[in-house]
Amino acid sequence: MTIADFVRRVREREPLVGYWLLADSPVMAERLARGGYDYLCLDQQHGLMGYHGIRDGLLAIDAGGVLGPRPTVGLVRTAANELRCIGQALDAGAAGVIVPMIDDAEAAREAVRNAKYPPLGRRSYGPMRAELRRGTDLAVVNETTLVAVMIETAAGLENVEEIATVPGVDALYVGPYDLTLAVGGIDNALKRILVTAHRNGKAAGIHADDGDTAAERLALGFDFVSIEGDLPHLEQIAQSHLDQARFRKAVNA
Repeated sequence: MTIADFVRRVREREPLVGYWLLADSPVMAERLARGGYDYLCLDQQHGLMGYHGIRDGLLAIDAGGVLGPRPTVGLVRTAANELRCIGQALDAGAAGVIVPMIDDAEAAREAVRNAKYPPLGRRSYGPMRAELRRGTDLAVVNETTLVAVMIETAAGLENVEEIATVPGVDALYVGPYDLTLAVGGIDNALKRILVTAHRNGKAAGIHADDGDTAAERLALGFDFVSIEGDLPHLEQIAQSHLDQARFRKAVNA
């Protein structure tokens, strides 16, 4: 699957399942990219990685993705809605960005401008390794760069209808943890975001803690779901093995 294919699938609202990466571990990213996920997302906002981690993680995803049952692309949840953060993620080879803390339509327009080359935006030219996968036709690059904006604040929810109308925004992405902190119960909020996204021709994405929750989110109508993530799941599986070992030891004593 090429970047262009992936972006098309998001825009056409095909059901997609990704995985969320918090650790600065290219070895882990490469191995997970072999598993058949449609995308892996590197978290620069809350993850334990800087620019080198993003760059090396995207390299690892490209390397591992071609070895699995289907090619996997790399996304980046940027540290902020800033030209430098978004430009670096895209220059390093991300298929697109998930931009946090979008409170209103102007912030959404700013995210698009930061992700697109002129005349659609203000991204600076210097694609480095990105041009190895995308080429140098900037019109094509603009067309195949995914921009998802996060709805995760009370202001973002209040302004979601206006945000969804912004040209160049491909998807609304729910941050369920921050949104819950901001507004409390989010069942009605999720329905509102879904309806608004689809009414405006946008895809809708969201986090999920595990596969069962991801399936529930897809059944609810979300178009792509990111299962989170490497560090909590590593801890959970390690603890489960320890518990099994101690239980069997106690039983056999």
